[in-house]
Amino acid sequence: MSSNHCIVSVLRNDPLRWRLLGLAAQLNLPDCWIGAGFVRNAVWDHLHDRAPSPPSGDVDVIWFDAHRLNPELDRALETQLLEQEPSIQWSVKNQARMHTRNGDTPYLSAVDAMRHWPETATAVAARRVGPRDCEVACPLGSDDLLELRLRPTPRFIGEKRAIFNQRVEAKRWLSTWPKLVLSQ
Repeated sequence: MSSNHCIVSVLRNDPLRWRLLGLAAQLNLPDCWIGAGFVRNAVWDHLHDRAPSPPSGDVDVIWFDAHRLNPELDRALETQLLEQEPSIQWSVKNQARMHTRNGDTPYLSAVDAMRHWPETATAVAARRVGPRDCEVACPLGSDDLLELRLRPTPRFIGEKRAIFNQRVEAKRWLSTWPKLVLSQ
């Protein structure tokens, strides 16, 4: 089974995550994905032979449209999702404007923005395509995610390393998923 098929299988076998992917798809946003801990944690639970834990923290819905940069649109989309699923803390962000907050050059797409996230295993996202299909985006590959390696992305190896280190400590990933290996 290919790595993307493995990730899709994990998501499809988690009824809540599958439903949430469907809710995000109903927004009909361009270049729209759910990523970060939503996918990463589900895969890590699976690789630790655990039942899927519910999404914790934000459910990160990312999309890209260089012509709709008003952050109030993101807030309205969060409200729309919250009305459909109030148990989830939704975070919707148009990645076309997020480069300024992060001190990066402008992103070209939502998937390109993921290249600038702190961990390789976090830089994975999924989206529903129709009622039964799902696409996975892994701009930095899926090996680290599937091989339980916690590694900084290139930008977080040097100048932003303190942010990576703080995230590892604060999120307690190594104690939550003890098979993880921290790689430099």
